[in-house]
Amino acid sequence: MIAWLALTGAIILELSGTLSLRMAATGRRIWMVGVLVGYVGAFSMLGVTLAHGMPLGVAYGIWSAVGVALTAVLSRLLFAEPLTPTMALGIALIAAGVLAIEVGS
Repeated sequence: MIAWLALTGAIILELSGTLSLRMAATGRRIWMVGVLVGYVGAFSMLGVTLAHGMPLGVAYGIWSAVGVALTAVLSRLLFAEPLTPTMALGIALIAAGVLAIEVGS
């Protein structure tokens, strides 16, 4: 259970860092603090996830897939960036790949 909570934290922190990076690129540089905190925190929480026994392939697969999907959706909502049907298909394929890794483990 702790591994899953830590993985959730890693995903949220990575997402925060990535969205902060977008803000830093288009706005004030103070957002770089969010980038640093987000990414350092995300990798720290990923380490906690691994320390509690979740296999690396599963943890990294879920972390990256959920991060990509949520980043694409939130970028559409927050920054009016495109989210085309082809991109949605790509997200679905990523999710299917992570599911295959999870089932295979």
